[in-house]
Amino acid sequence: MVVSLLPYFTNGAYGSILSPDLLSWSVCTDDVSGSSAEYPDRVSMMEGRLQAQEDEIMLLKSSLADALRRLRLHDQLIPLLKQQIIAGAFLHNTVVLHCFLSVSGPPVRLHHSCPSPSTSLVKKLLSPTGLPLTGQSIKMFIRGRPITMYVPSNIQNYEDLRMEPPVEKLELDWVYGYRGRDCRANLYLLSSGEAVYFIACVVVLYHINNRTQRHYRKHTDCVRCLTIHPDKVRVASGQTAGVDKDGKPLQPYVHIWDSSTLITLQQIGLGTFERGVGSVAFSFADAGAFLCVIDDSNEHMLSVWDCAKGTKHTEVKSTNEAVFAVEFNPSDSTNIITCGKSHIYFWTLSAGSLTKKQGIFGKYKKPKFIQCFVFSLTGDVLTGDSEGNILTWGKSPGNERSIMRQTRAHDGSVFTLCMLQGGALLSGGGKDRKIIRWSADLAPERECEIPEKFGAVRCITDVNGEEVLVGTTRNAILRGTFSDGFVAIVQGHVDEMWGLATHPSQDVFLTCGHDRQVCVWNTAEHKLDWCTTLEEYGLCADFCPNGAVVSVGLSTGRWLVLDLQTKEVISDYTDGNEQLSVMRYSPDGSFLAVGSHDNFIYVYNVTECGRRYSRYGKCNGHSSFITHLDWSKDGKYIMSNSGDYEILYYREWASYTCVLVFNLYCVLFSVRPIGVWLEGSDGTDINALCRSHSERVVAVADDFCKVHLFQYPCPKPKAPNHSYEGHGSHVTNVRFTHCDSHLLSMGGKDTCILQWEVKRAGTSDGGDRTHSASITSSPEP
Repeated sequence: MVVSLLPYFTNGAYGSILSPDLLSWSVCTDDVSGSSAEYPDRVSMMEGRLQAQEDEIMLLKSSLADALRRLRLHDQLIPLLKQQIIAGAFLHNTVVLHCFLSVSGPPVRLHHSCPSPSTSLVKKLLSPTGLPLTGQSIKMFIRGRPITMYVPSNIQNYEDLRMEPPVEKLELDWVYGYRGRDCRANLYLLSSGEAVYFIACVVVLYHINNRTQRHYRKHTDCVRCLTIHPDKVRVASGQTAGVDKDGKPLQPYVHIWDSSTLITLQQIGLGTFERGVGSVAFSFADAGAFLCVIDDSNEHMLSVWDCAKGTKHTEVKSTNEAVFAVEFNPSDSTNIITCGKSHIYFWTLSAGSLTKKQGIFGKYKKPKFIQCFVFSLTGDVLTGDSEGNILTWGKSPGNERSIMRQTRAHDGSVFTLCMLQGGALLSGGGKDRKIIRWSADLAPERECEIPEKFGAVRCITDVNGEEVLVGTTRNAILRGTFSDGFVAIVQGHVDEMWGLATHPSQDVFLTCGHDRQVCVWNTAEHKLDWCTTLEEYGLCADFCPNGAVVSVGLSTGRWLVLDLQTKEVISDYTDGNEQLSVMRYSPDGSFLAVGSHDNFIYVYNVTECGRRYSRYGKCNGHSSFITHLDWSKDGKYIMSNSGDYEILYYREWASYTCVLVFNLYCVLFSVRPIGVWLEGSDGTDINALCRSHSERVVAVADDFCKVHLFQYPCPKPKAPNHSYEGHGSHVTNVRFTHCDSHLLSMGGKDTCILQWEVKRAGTSDGGDRTHSASITSSPEP
């Protein structure tokens, strides 16, 4: 059975289509080497041109399909409208919705009754194209195309409406995730007992015993590297360059800040570094007077800075190869070591200049990568390489550095080395996922293997000589000992995320993404409850209103129903062969609507408390892929958005997640002060939207790494709002928890989930980076 819904009220502009790939202004992906130099700008430019051509082809296809569909609508509606106007049908208390059933016999017309709109709206219902004939309207433009928003009849004096920023504000409560997949040496333990690490634009300070978090949030783009001062209080963190709203590159820098007060002490290198900051290190012999920085330029510039003054002491070209690490000799601040692809360099700082000598491999095979190094208590340098060896470097005649000993350590790369206080050494493996403890003379003492689900060992931090923290390549932080094993204290996704759903009655939410993981989190306990891996990656999800099951839409047209108690898949269906973009249960849970990139909305009857599904029909009113949809409060009608900016909607809505609708017009048209919709926008700048259950505020996720909070309703252009930073990539989704106490926001490529506490005015501590839409603020130094 196929149900074709001809909506009572349609709005759309034709001739173009959105690209299914949303903009990402700050994509945080790196290769194994961590060098952005290996991705030529020309390739990116060619990919952009190819994408533009594909968009134009899709545009033409959409325009043709839309024109043909509207011609059919014209033929169907004109005779009916004439009959209704003659009969005065518009002045009665029913409105006729026309559904055509494609069955084995001739088409059958069904009539459904519902309360009619007001007489003033009735008089301007439908033209042959499906648009109102008369009445107030507002026109906005996306990619040069006009989108008409019609003012509801219950708004009498639209021009006199005044918009205010919402009373509610957001305060960052918790950060889920850790960036271990492509960053190194980014997990340390402070004297306060807090582990310090980063993800997206946030440096997290997590107390490993109290299980509390604090956040340093003065970075404007993805943090890439981290180190702590010898006093274990001060921290230096460097960020990538990123781009602004116009696509122009921003300048990277390093912040030196106090971990006890979260106050920035120095901003280093603004206007000096290119592309990003790859590695940082404090000197030790002089109590941390200097900071060494290596940027991500083609030459990987190595610079030394005075920490107290924030001035550059010296600078030199390092190498055109990838650089993985830099450190000062702990007993001599004039000696610096760098390592990376096919090299280890020993630098000498003298008279304000740097000179280097390359390590001599001699009879030993030169590895492709020198992954890491540490200084032994005797002054030797120990390196871990891609061949699985630990090399011991000593001084030879002529003050040259050469290999004194080679120790076979791991099957695959040695990703990290950690020197313990007594002279023992810990090494972490890549392929074998092993942590090995070595004596001072490099005799193996103990070893353990971390579970495969956590990936390889990325870095190791000593806690007390026995207990250690382990960062992994699958973005987890483990805590444990060789005797007792390891447990995860931080977990996260490892690839781009899109699916987000909140439980209707519990402090629980679900996420899914390109890593094929479906994760269920607890907002009250700030932890991952459980996780399962699918055969395909998930893009959307929704909880059944009874809270017993959740549906997850996949990339191939399949969708699954999971039981939250047993954690098992209880139903498996397929609709079309294209990716699904939205799953939405009706308010009473009796229907499920599935929005697909094949332009259809599939509607299912739901029975047995969400455990049984039967196809009810298929809505084929759109001429482009479905992007968002909502049910009416009575569960009888659906409002939907599609890739060609078309809006199909009716009556009053149980939820608000569609990004094109009059009551949220300000979100679409007017955000010049905060840059959500800029002039010439291509229509993909808003990725998701969610109204609170109290119907007081609306949260918006945009392509510029920001989360916005508007009052609801907000039907005027240039509506004031609060905007919040923290993500380092396009924000793909936002959802309020069941009681509106928190808002969840999800980054795309940054693999970060931010949990915001919703606070009324006067209850925030003022520590978050928040801006009003009417104020232009510079990044805090």
